[in-house]
Amino acid sequence: MTSRFPKLTETFVLYEILGLERSGVEVEFYPLLRERAGVVHPEAVPVVERAHFLPFLSWPILLSQLHFLRRRPRSYLGALGALLQGTWGSVNYLIGGIGIFPKVAHAARELEEKGVVHVHCHFSSHPAVAGFLIHRLTGIPYSFTAQGSDLHVDRHMLSEKVAEAAFVVAISAYNRDLILRECGDRWRDKIVVIHSGIESDFFKARANRRPDGPFRILCIGTLHEVKGQTYLIDACRLLSEAGVDFTCQLVGEGKDRAALERQIADVGLEGLVRLEGQRTRGEVAELLRAADVLVAPSVPTKQGKREGIPIVLMEALATGVPVLASDISGIPELVEDGRTGLLAPPRDPVALARALRRLHDEPKLRRQLGLAGREKVVREFDAHANAGRLASQIAIRSTRRD
Repeated sequence: MTSRFPKLTETFVLYEILGLERSGVEVEFYPLLRERAGVVHPEAVPVVERAHFLPFLSWPILLSQLHFLRRRPRSYLGALGALLQGTWGSVNYLIGGIGIFPKVAHAARELEEKGVVHVHCHFSSHPAVAGFLIHRLTGIPYSFTAQGSDLHVDRHMLSEKVAEAAFVVAISAYNRDLILRECGDRWRDKIVVIHSGIESDFFKARANRRPDGPFRILCIGTLHEVKGQTYLIDACRLLSEAGVDFTCQLVGEGKDRAALERQIADVGLEGLVRLEGQRTRGEVAELLRAADVLVAPSVPTKQGKREGIPIVLMEALATGVPVLASDISGIPELVEDGRTGLLAPPRDPVALARALRRLHDEPKLRRQLGLAGREKVVREFDAHANAGRLASQIAIRSTRRD
């Protein structure tokens, strides 16, 4: 189960499904919402076609409520009561939980009839609530993955989800430690670190020869505050003032597009910094092969949002492209400063410009970082290998409640 699908920026969900199936697991896919995306990765289309998209209410969904009220009234009312109690105080979780409750109860009935033996939920927010409810209604064990802002912004009901889960996946040691601080050290053995990953055989190492032309900076991500593009634009202004010959491409869409366009115009960087819009996975791979550096200037927001470990960093390193990223959250677990990439403090355009100038001036360093980065991604962040680890956890830890 996941929040939305197909979401262009959440390729890790797609990779996980494909990796589980490659490991021999038969997957039934239940997104809570259908994303109406203008651009969809071609690899996601077959998954979309067989996904179970449920409406919020329908006659079959109403009949499923009667099914549980008639056969398991204590489980049904107990699950609803636990939802209300656990989400009280969080408008987002309370309203969202009530909204999805009928369709989740219907999904629980379907999963039981299909003989599903385990439910895995990607995100510790509403998908984990769904897993919790399905477990309460049917006894089917569940687990969930805590990724990024789903864990950092609002942790209502997190302790209840962890307590009833068969196990919990943290995508970084940083997230694991945060969960333990919130829920208690007694759950240490239940929480496992399994990195999100990419298909490292798709993002192949490029040739070392650099094409002629300006220094090419690439930044890929949704155009909103947590991605920190505004600080990269400021860093580009500093590079321009220093006389560095460069181009910078911002790939993605989002609510901050207009503000970023104004900023680019205000600092006189039209033509040097370009907004490229959304791109498919294949197009991203082409852009990476032509880039000199991939920058992920992530920042924590006032609302508490922060990234986990951006997938695009893995994609860049797998291609052999050196990366520059913010020193926050789980990012240093992938980007080891000076070894597999460079780190800079968040919200620091001067530090970003200094690091970019260093990469511009030291092609040997770029090659070294790219080579070491690819080795680390293949070793620790391969989607199929990590999906196999998830499948092993499901096999080991899942025991259905009688």
